[in-house]
This record gives sequence, structure tokens and C-alpha cells, in this order.
Amino acid sequence: MAVKPILTEPNKLLRQVSKPVDKVTKDEQKLMDDMLDTMYAANGIGLAAIQIGIPKRIIVMDISKDPEKKEPRYFVNPVIKNKDPEKATYEEGCLSVPNQFAEIDRPSQCDVDYLDYNGERQTLHASGLLATCIQHEMDHQAVRAIPEVEACHMIAGGFDYLIKVRTSDIFAYRQVLGEQLSRLPNVASTSTYISMQSVVDTAPIDL
Repeated sequence: MAVKPILTEPNKLLRQVSKPVDKVTKDEQKLMDDMLDTMYAANGIGLAAIQIGIPKRIIVMDISKDPEKKEPRYFVNPVIKNKDPEKATYEEGCLSVPNQFAEIDRPSQCDVDYLDYNGERQTLHASGLLATCIQHEMDHQAVRAIPEVEACHMIAGGFDYLIKVRTSDIFAYRQVLGEQLSRLPNVASTSTYISMQSVVDTAPIDL
């Protein structure tokens, strides 16, 4: 087991689409062990493989926040189903965009089909922080072809941009463009004036 460097925005590797895992082998288990050590070392509660430069659909999590009672979870090829129409709001951060936080609305409950550490098929009903965390981490696995994208209306340099981005992209743009984005709203409020049905599927601004 080893602690790996965590990629941070605007590293373009973070925009690679992660590929499904054909079979959970010792290599994948070692990767999950390394990811967990890396996540704990960074005081995180979730980490996707792409965040350490491995484009595989693998996620590790531990929302216990108790170093004495760790509860690691491993998700290989996770698929989210049965999202609750009721939303829950949490202040989210991202290890790939340090020191940036925003309140984000997500389905309060969902089901997750996945392979566990041993390659066994599992189904999990997630709610509360667990549901939020798994949805956040899955945002890292696919860039545009995901249901968890957020719309964000950015006003920068006198130009209006309607962009379709992952949560971590919004954090990164705010961080890089600084005061130019002083009117950038919290992600949770964007739905009040931008309908997801009307989002233009354009690529994020290339920083």
C-alpha cells in the first residue's frame, strides 16, 4: 500500500473518461488499497481512481470520519439507479480542487449497483451523506456523458458562457478566474434560472 499524488485542476488527465473494469484482480485490489491510503492521508472521504491518474471506474470511500473506527467502502463499475426526486444539500469540496467549497443539491437517496473489493456483485441503498458522496465521486468518472452534471452561468471578461461541467470544474474555474467570477453563484442556486433541459452541450472553457 502506498500514498499516491492526487491530481489537481486544471490537470487535463482529470477529464479523461474512466473505463469499466473487466475483472477485479489483485492489481485492482492493490489499486484500491493505495487509493484508500491516499484518501486517508489527504483527510478525504472519497476518491476516484482518475484522481491519481488511473482512468478506471473505481471509487473508494469512508464517511465514518473516525480514525479509530474506519469503515472503508469499495466500488468497482458503480451504476446509480432509482434516484430520489427529493434533493439534499451538502457543502462539498474536492481533493482535486483544494480549499474550494460549494453547496450542491443532489438526490437525497439512490441505489448503487457495483462490484465489491472481491469482485462480487452488490447493490447498496444510499441516503444522506453516503448518497451525496457516491454521486460526487462518480462525477469524476465521466466528463459529459453523466446525469450528475451541473449547469453554471459564468460571466467572465464580458462574455456569457453557458457550460456543462462537473462539480470540480466549477470549483476550478472559480479558483483560476478569481474576481472575474465574483458573480458566480453557488451550484445549488443555478437551477433557479437555468433549466437542465436547456443546457447547451458545449465543452468547458479550456484553461
